[in-house]
Amino acid sequence: MAKKPAHVSETPATQWLRRHGIAFSEHPYDYVEHGGTAESARQLGVPEHEVVKTLVMQDEHASALVVLMHGDRSVSLKALAREIGCKRVEPCRPDVAQRHSGYLIGGTSPFGLRKTMPVFVEASVLELARIHINGGRRGYLVGIAPDILVTVLGARAVHCASAE
Repeated sequence: MAKKPAHVSETPATQWLRRHGIAFSEHPYDYVEHGGTAESARQLGVPEHEVVKTLVMQDEHASALVVLMHGDRSVSLKALAREIGCKRVEPCRPDVAQRHSGYLIGGTSPFGLRKTMPVFVEASVLELARIHINGGRRGYLVGIAPDILVTVLGARAVHCASAE
């Protein structure tokens, strides 16, 4: 019989989800430095395409924004900039991303962010039945219905995926 994973303590993300009445499943795994979504997907036995990474980026004015992308895809920065009406978009340095989000790199969740930022989601993520996304701590994903990203989080769908 499979062992039931232990409950993981609250994070700002899980507090946010509960406050908004959103049902989610908890999926702890052994965090591996630089393992990324491939490692979490392997340990949890889910397709990497269904693991969604949370990326903190900035535009040409250094205004922060969040991009949600399939684990097995990368963000085309040019396509994203064009879609959101910016001249340029680039990833934030890790220390800047942590300051904006309140989360350590590898544990960034789009829920319960320290600073309010616009959130953009790759449109094809919304076509999935269920996604696994960071729950606010390294080694911890939550399973949710992807429509939550738009209906409750207010994410805007964009087309900016490119193959890894």
